[in-house]
Amino acid sequence: MLTVNNFITAHYQELLLGLIGLLVLLNAVLLLNRRGSRDRAVESLSDLLLRSQAELAGRLSQLSENSSLEQNKIAAAINEQKMAVLKIMDEKLLAVTKSVGEGLQQTTAKTTETLTDLRERLAKIDVAQQKISSLSEQVVSLQEVLSNKQARGAFGEIQLNDLVTSILPPNAYEFQVVLSNAKRADCVLKLPNPPGTIVIDAKFPLESYHALRNVADDRAKTEAERFFRASVLKHIKDISEKYIISGETAESALMFLPSEAIYAELHANFSDVVEVSYRSKVWIVSPTTLMATLNTVRAVLKDAKMREQAGVIQKEVGTLVEDISRLDTRIESLSRHFKQANEDVDGIRISSSKIGRRIQRIEDIELGGTAAPAALPRLANDE
Repeated sequence: MLTVNNFITAHYQELLLGLIGLLVLLNAVLLLNRRGSRDRAVESLSDLLLRSQAELAGRLSQLSENSSLEQNKIAAAINEQKMAVLKIMDEKLLAVTKSVGEGLQQTTAKTTETLTDLRERLAKIDVAQQKISSLSEQVVSLQEVLSNKQARGAFGEIQLNDLVTSILPPNAYEFQVVLSNAKRADCVLKLPNPPGTIVIDAKFPLESYHALRNVADDRAKTEAERFFRASVLKHIKDISEKYIISGETAESALMFLPSEAIYAELHANFSDVVEVSYRSKVWIVSPTTLMATLNTVRAVLKDAKMREQAGVIQKEVGTLVEDISRLDTRIESLSRHFKQANEDVDGIRISSSKIGRRIQRIEDIELGGTAAPAALPRLANDE
């Protein structure tokens, strides 16, 4: 279809061609004038102009009619194109609206799911935060306990109490015992002689250990090692003098260190201190080694208990042998009684048999005749 611009351009071209034709006629007239044929040229020009005018008028009339028709066609085409464009726009708009709606639904569902997951994760994070806060409080509380010397000693005593009570029977230990020298022992193991009563004392040289672990240079390390060595040696000396009493306790005692790290440091880098403890008969133990020691003590107590009961068991076995001997005598006597009874039963059976035969003979005589019978012969074994 032609658009309005195309229509106007086409008719302008037709008008331009008409004007060009007029210019060509005028040029022809001028040429004829130069040759001296003026009158004929004028006549020809007049005729030509008239014809051209008539032709131009017809063309203009036709152009006007065609213009109206073309305008109607163009308007109809424009209206048709407008409706098609509107239809396409409606379809596109519906498609876009549907796509946007579906996208919003999916986005809403995903957002809801994400918010649910986020809420669950926040709940888990809140629980973990509470646990972390509780753990932090416990750590702070433990630091406060370990920073105080008395509380640190109580911590060691509680750990010692837990280990001893979980392994040994109640009659094999006692806590906070006052000895004959008025010294109070943290724990006493009641073992038979030898070795006798063994004292366990809890020590926790944490300050000197921290000073040793936090040294900055060699000089500070030397001072910290000297401080740590002196602290442990003092504890060994105190235990040796206070808790090893001749005739009352065993010849040795135990020093309990409630820290595996301190125990490992002591045996790894302070062998001279460990040798001093051996000479002083003060055995240094950690929670792990104390557990092994207590298990050994339990085995010793069990063996001692068995030895104590061995005499009782032997006496009971002797009594049991005597009872068995008396039982044999009584069984033999009963056997004799049974044998005599059997003999008596046999005699009774024989007598009964004889009586039966005599009765039979008497019956035979009575049935045989009326004469007085002679004396009946004695049966064998009549008594």
